[in-house]
Amino acid sequence: MTGSTESVEGGRDAEAVSKFVESFAAQLVEAGMQRMPARVFAALLSSDSGAMTSAELGEQLQISPAAVSGAVRYLAQTHMVSREREPGSRRERYRVHGDQWYEALTNREAIIKRWEAALREGVNSLGVDTPAGRRMAETLAFFEFIEGEILAMMERWRVHREKTFGQG
Repeated sequence: MTGSTESVEGGRDAEAVSKFVESFAAQLVEAGMQRMPARVFAALLSSDSGAMTSAELGEQLQISPAAVSGAVRYLAQTHMVSREREPGSRRERYRVHGDQWYEALTNREAIIKRWEAALREGVNSLGVDTPAGRRMAETLAFFEFIEGEILAMMERWRVHREKTFGQG
């Protein structure tokens, strides 16, 4: 971005938006997200439309098309963004949705189920009476507990979201 007077969507100050994007991306990186996907996600999140092309992302973030592509691939796999074709064009737009956190967390449920299956197999292989088997059984119980809590929490979120923001 050049200069603090340059504007972006809605007449916002481009420098202020850029600072937000980098600051929020740094928080996501600290939480474990890869740096480039974090920057792309923050840029999409801060966009009024919630959607940008690869060229727009590259220009705003000063990154290569390959960097955008890799970041979007990661974000799509984690259900944090979706791809959509521009009508009458070969160009894709990448979109972040209001429920991206819900989708990302719900996607983790499938991973937890796979971990549970693997841990069950470990408990059966090691025997619940062995120290390692007990440790695995406790880990399995933890993930079963978390899975139930996530499901209940997501239902409470749906109700809260509808009350706060209306039908999505």
